[in-house]
Amino acid sequence: MRRTPALIIGGGPAGSAAAIMLARGGVAATLVERRTEPHDVVCGGFLGWDTLATLERLKLDIFSLGARPITRLRLVSGRHVLEVGLPRQAAGFSRKSLDAALLSLAGAGGATVRRGFAIRDVDPATRTARLEDGEELTAEGLFLATGKHELRGLARPPDFTREGAVGLRTVLRGGLQGKPLDGCVELHLFDGGYAGLLMQEDGSSNLCLSVTKKRFSRAKSPGALVKALKDEAPLLGERVGHEDERHWQAIAGVPYGWRADDTRDGLFRLGDQAAVISSLAGDGVAIALQSGISAAKAFLRDGPSGAAAYQTAFSRQTKVPLGLADLLRGAAERPLSRPILMRLAAVPGLASWVSRLTRIT
Repeated sequence: MRRTPALIIGGGPAGSAAAIMLARGGVAATLVERRTEPHDVVCGGFLGWDTLATLERLKLDIFSLGARPITRLRLVSGRHVLEVGLPRQAAGFSRKSLDAALLSLAGAGGATVRRGFAIRDVDPATRTARLEDGEELTAEGLFLATGKHELRGLARPPDFTREGAVGLRTVLRGGLQGKPLDGCVELHLFDGGYAGLLMQEDGSSNLCLSVTKKRFSRAKSPGALVKALKDEAPLLGERVGHEDERHWQAIAGVPYGWRADDTRDGLFRLGDQAAVISSLAGDGVAIALQSGISAAKAFLRDGPSGAAAYQTAFSRQTKVPLGLADLLRGAAERPLSRPILMRLAAVPGLASWVSRLTRIT
């Protein structure tokens, strides 16, 4: 059995941020990531101004890596298009590139990064993780950063019964019909869901959809869903085009609104394991980074016993942003409230004010 002061499970933004901060505090963390190479996930690639500020604190300049500046929000409902300025500059940057850069920063700072090692299960009482090859790792501090995926032994409580959404992602390459997308994040609202579209560092366009399980079940496949949306969301249909063999990534049961408000000594839940915000109005990467930094600081200050205070404080910090983002998501998905939402978004300054309330930093 191998022992380490801090074991981080997951190499996304939350896990990497924790590893970076722990290393800077003198704790050599071990980070285990099941993927051998950088990869994209079902994520919109939108990095808000709070994320950019946190990345700056971590000493990572994503604009030097090609990130696309975003200064405007374009809301689309049917053929109604509304464009407003963002409170501060945001960015379009793929998760593949972001995760690779953060993991590189963690490794350069002194963390041990082990890629291609999958965790089979975890015993939270002893803070021991067992890998698929039988190796066991035990730690004083266990940092759970597995995103929306559950890990045996540390799954979310079964009493969290809210029906999860279905998340979908694909990449659009080449020119897009309609208004230019550069400098803008575009949100298409429709019954039972929404779609987000933006440009990434390589010039491709990242398209993500969040839909209710009921709506997706009727369509049965991502391609069929997009076809069904072409009358309801014609501008989105024009953006996507008529390619039927497009590659889609999917994740089911996204638990929007989840917050972990308690834990046990030595167990720190990070990122989507700590709080899951609707991507319509919130920034999940900002939550991931901030949770990793806050958890690392708590461990450096109080050791394993700092977990409970960290988890409670982070739950309080995310309560209002998650609640407001969930209300906005519900309003956007319903045909009666969506026109009201579009009219409110047109009120000067209101969209900027609301967007500030959905940030956590």
